[in-house]
Amino acid sequence: MKNYWLLKSEPDVWSITQQKKAGKKGAAWDGVRNYQARNNLKKMKFGDLCFFYHSNIGKEIVGVVKIIKEAFIDKTDKKKRFVAVQVRFDEEFSTPISLEKIKKNKDISHLPLIKQSRLSVMPIDYKSWKIICKMGKIK
Repeated sequence: MKNYWLLKSEPDVWSITQQKKAGKKGAAWDGVRNYQARNNLKKMKFGDLCFFYHSNIGKEIVGVVKIIKEAFIDKTDKKKRFVAVQVRFDEEFSTPISLEKIKKNKDISHLPLIKQSRLSVMPIDYKSWKIICKMGKIK
């Protein structure tokens, strides 16, 4: 069974454009230093899909990435407590979906993106995934 997620990145640190340029081999989603977010990374499975969210600058979902390697020790963590996953670019939204638009849609107002705004890795239920994809005019 496929799961759905949302990954946040500040676009001046790692953007959807950089993710796209990483090509087939993708890039490690690393640097996560929150235990709840780490636990979510550990739950990710090969083939899971993730919304790519530009945080701070933009505050919008800009595309989709796919998990191509499950959790492994984050090389940027000297104490080896945190993990990373490998993600590959899948799709970019022609129209990014702003946090403002998400908040206005009562059918997805329960999302952790709204309820736990500081969490950088979070699950998305299938119904909400479909609603957001429709908002972004993708499959």
